Amino acid sequence: MSTHQPAPLTTTARGDAAVGAGAPYARQLRMILIAVSVALMAVIASVSGLNVAQTHLAVDFDAAQTTVLWIINSYTLTLAALLLPLGALGDRLGRRPMLIAGLVVFGVASVAAGLAPNAETMLAARMLSGVSAAMIMPITLAVITSTFPVEERGKAIGVWTGIAGGGGVLGMFLSALLVDVASWRWLFVLPVSLVIVALAMAMRSVPDSREHSGHPFDLIGALTSSVAVVGLIYVLHEGPERGWSDPVTVASLLVGFAALVTFVIWELRRRDAALLDVRLFRERGLAGGSLTLLVVFGVQAGIAVVLFPFFQAVLGWSGLLSTLAMMPMAVAMMMTSALAPRLAVRIGPRATMALGIALGGIGLTLMAVVVSVDGGYRSVLPGMLAMGVGMGFAMTPSTEAITSALPAAKQGVASALNDITREFGTALGVAMLGALLSAGYRNSIDDKLHGVPVDTAGTARAGIANALDAARDASSHSSQVVHAAQHAFVDGWRQAMLVGVAVMAAMFLVVLARGPERSPAVPVGETEATETIAG
Repeated sequence: MSTHQPAPLTTTARGDAAVGAGAPYARQLRMILIAVSVALMAVIASVSGLNVAQTHLAVDFDAAQTTVLWIINSYTLTLAALLLPLGALGDRLGRRPMLIAGLVVFGVASVAAGLAPNAETMLAARMLSGVSAAMIMPITLAVITSTFPVEERGKAIGVWTGIAGGGGVLGMFLSALLVDVASWRWLFVLPVSLVIVALAMAMRSVPDSREHSGHPFDLIGALTSSVAVVGLIYVLHEGPERGWSDPVTVASLLVGFAALVTFVIWELRRRDAALLDVRLFRERGLAGGSLTLLVVFGVQAGIAVVLFPFFQAVLGWSGLLSTLAMMPMAVAMMMTSALAPRLAVRIGPRATMALGIALGGIGLTLMAVVVSVDGGYRSVLPGMLAMGVGMGFAMTPSTEAITSALPAAKQGVASALNDITREFGTALGVAMLGALLSAGYRNSIDDKLHGVPVDTAGTARAGIANALDAARDASSHSSQVVHAAQHAFVDGWRQAMLVGVAVMAAMFLVVLARGPERSPAVPVGETEATETIAG
C-alpha cells in the first residue's frame, strides 16, 4: 500500500500557496480539487434530495405535513446557522481535520437517516447532517483559496461554483430516480458514497492549513450570528405558509433582526478580533459579490419553485421527468462557471458579472413572454438556457470577489459568508417568487371559473394542484377547471418572471456602478494573523 503524501506546501507573504514545479504539483492540485468537489457534492445533493420523497416520508412515518417539512428544513436551517462559526473554527483548528471530521459525522448521520425507524430519529439525523455539512461546506472553498496559486485559483473556484449552483438539480434528479426505482431510504446511498470517496481523497491529498491568531475566538459573534441566521431564514421559510402577520413569524423576525443588529455592533467593537470584520462591506468587491450572489441564487431558487409545478401540473409530467427537464439549465450553469474565470481575465470581473446578470435577465424575459400552455417545454427552454449561462458567468467572479476581500487566514469565514449569502438568497427567492406566483394565480383564475360550482371554484383558487384534484369530481366542468387553472398558473408565472426581470435590471446597474475591480495582489483586510499550510 502506497504511503505517498502530498508535497509540503508553504505560503508566501500574500498567503498564496507557493507554486511547485512540474507535473506532480499539477496532479496534486487536481486531486485536491476533486476531493473538495466530491465533498461539496455530498452536501449539495442532500439539500434537495428529500424534497422528492415528501409523500413517502409522510406515509412511512405516519407524520403530518408540518413534521415532514421540518425534517427537510431542519437540515438547511442548521447548515445556515453554523456556517460562519464552524468556518471560523476551521481556520483556527485546521481545515483538513475539520473537513475530515465533518465528512465522518456526515456519513454517520446519513446512514442513521437512511435507517431511521421513526420521524423523531429522522429529524435528529437530519439536524446532525446539517451540523456536519456546516463543517464541510465552507472548508471546501477555503481549501481552494488557501492552497491554489493566484493563476490557478479562478479556474478552481469556477469548478466549485458550478457544483454549488448546478449540483442541486443533479442531486434532485438522482434522488427522484432512486425514489422511482427503489425506495426513499436509498436516497442516502448517494451522499454516503460521495462521503467515502471524498474522505479517502482528503486524507491522502488535501494539505492542512490554519490560522495563527493572537485573538480569542469570538464566541458572542458566533452565537449572535447563528441566532440571526436562524431567525431570518425561518421567517422566509414559514412566512408564506403561516402568514406574514402570524405571531410566530413576527417573533422570529424580531429576534433575528435584533440578533443581527447586536452582531454588527459587537463586530464593530471587536474590529480585527471580530469573527467577521463588517467594515469590509465598504469594499466594493465584498459588497458587490455578496449582493450578486444573493440575487442570482434567489432568482435561481424562485425559478425552480415555478418550473416544477409547470412541468407537473401544466404539462402533466412525472417528478423524474420534471427534474430531468431542469438539467439543461444546470449543465449550462456548470459549464459557464468553469469558463467565467477566463472571461474575467480578459474583460474584468465586473464586466463578466454584468454580462451574466444581463443574460439572466434576458432568460427571465424570454420565460415571461414566450411561455404558454400549448407551447409546453419548448416555450421555456430558451429562457432556461439563457438563465443557466448567465448565472454561471455571474457566480464565479462574485465568489472570487468575496474570498479575495478577506485575508488568507480568514478564508473559512470568507467561504462561510459566501455560503450564507447563497442560503439567504435561496430562501428569499422561494418566498418572493412563490408568493408572486400564488397571488397572480388567484387574481387570474377568478375570471375563468364562471358557472363552476362554488365549492369546486373555492378549491381551485387555492392552487393549481388543488384545482386539478377538484376537476376530477367536477363532471361537466372538469375541462373548464383544468383549463382555467393551467392558464391562471401561466399568468402568475409571467407576473413572477417580470418582477425577477426588474430585480435583475436593478442588479445590473448596481454591478456596473459598484462591481468589483480586478483582484488586488494582497487580499484586502490582511491582519497580523499568520497562516501555515503543510502536507
